[in-house]
Amino acid sequence: MNLFLPIIIVFGIIILISSFFTVKQQSAAIVQRFGKFQSIRHSGLQLKIPIIDKIAGRLSLKIQQLDVIIETKTLDDVFVKLKVSVQYKVVTEKVYDAFYKLDYPHEQITSYVFDVVRAEVPKMKLDDVFVKKDDIALAVKAELNDAMMDYGFDIIRTLVTDIDPDAQVKIAMNRINAADREKTAAQYEGDAQRILIVEKAKAEAESKRLQGQGIADQRREIARGLEESVDVLNRVGINSQEASALIVVTQHYDTLQAIGSETNSNLILLPNSPQAGSQMLNDMVASFTASNQIGEAMKASKKAKELEE
Repeated sequence: MNLFLPIIIVFGIIILISSFFTVKQQSAAIVQRFGKFQSIRHSGLQLKIPIIDKIAGRLSLKIQQLDVIIETKTLDDVFVKLKVSVQYKVVTEKVYDAFYKLDYPHEQITSYVFDVVRAEVPKMKLDDVFVKKDDIALAVKAELNDAMMDYGFDIIRTLVTDIDPDAQVKIAMNRINAADREKTAAQYEGDAQRILIVEKAKAEAESKRLQGQGIADQRREIARGLEESVDVLNRVGINSQEASALIVVTQHYDTLQAIGSETNSNLILLPNSPQAGSQMLNDMVASFTASNQIGEAMKASKKAKELEE
């Protein structure tokens, strides 16, 4: 008897210790009795019947994430890989369903993600997949919520975190984008050149206008000066013909003096005889006389026609 007492004491201590167990925060333990569900225990120190009760398993109540990579084809026949991240957790009130209804929840969630993505993406072109990735994520979440809630899992959020087209497609897309940028740059450069040409033409037109206006003002002032010179000469007894001759001769020699004073000017040959001014004046008077005669003849012819009518 004395030999078995220490063994009994040790065995009793072991049984007593095995009667207690702890459950971590944000987790749950499933207790079975003879293989049958007995209870669900939550965080803290718990008690069970030794040998009879057994901890069948533990479930985490924290939010977990499952990353699923799916390869599928778009509407424009481009193969693309999508990475869908599913954030889920076990519903506290449905720990029983989560433990007993599903053996492999990850595989179940993955199957639903594959089914939804391969149903939605083939309806879209590649560009639309990038634009509507949130719509894909919402469709996955809605499908998973309907299916997984019965198994005790709550789908918190689904995210399409990566869209990876085929390598050749990405190269082609980069080339297209580069070509579009070059085209846009060429258009901007063309617009800039056109603006410069237009502004230069406007500046030249304005310069010509101002130059013409200056020449007109110069000639107007010259005519006014000639008129005043003739008036001055008439007042001292010199008639208009003599005054014109004097002005022509004066301007003739002023021109020669100006050309001679310019050291960098090219050589210009001009008539420089004493009769040059008189000859120019005679030619001017002759042309004025002929012009007046032609004008008088035209007036007389017009008047004769009016009388005949």
